[in-house]
Amino acid sequence: MGGGTVVPTVRIQQEDFDLAEEVARLAAAGSDIGAVVTFSGLCRDEDGRLSALELEHYPGMAEAEIGRIAEEAIRRWPLTGLTAIHRHGLIVPGENIVVVIAASSHRQAAFEAAAFMMDFLKTRAPFWKREHLIDGTLGPWVDATEADETSTRRW
Repeated sequence: MGGGTVVPTVRIQQEDFDLAEEVARLAAAGSDIGAVVTFSGLCRDEDGRLSALELEHYPGMAEAEIGRIAEEAIRRWPLTGLTAIHRHGLIVPGENIVVVIAASSHRQAAFEAAAFMMDFLKTRAPFWKREHLIDGTLGPWVDATEADETSTRRW
């Protein structure tokens, strides 16, 4: 069913990434790409109350888990490329948090693989998020929602 020979790119980094650059890098890697689907997650300001979102991760374990999710996507869909980049550290509203880029010969596989990746990144990758509020206080650590968990069950 899936591509099998595709090696996913998985990065966890503090610095921002350039979405267009990442898409171009993935597209340059293959000539049988008919579709590239991207999902870019940004930090929200939560109706003006959030000054930043703090993301912590378990180094090594986070990369390994995202790699496992990516390998499962590659097994399920005929992908020609797959990239997942997740940031950590303090991220202010409007900045990138995560990008998933799925490439395939056909659009449906790319759409489904990207959705699958995001559903499982939200619920399985070992990241912890804490809100930094505009009034200078620290908000709670943010957990995956029931809706996030429900999304993973469809796969």
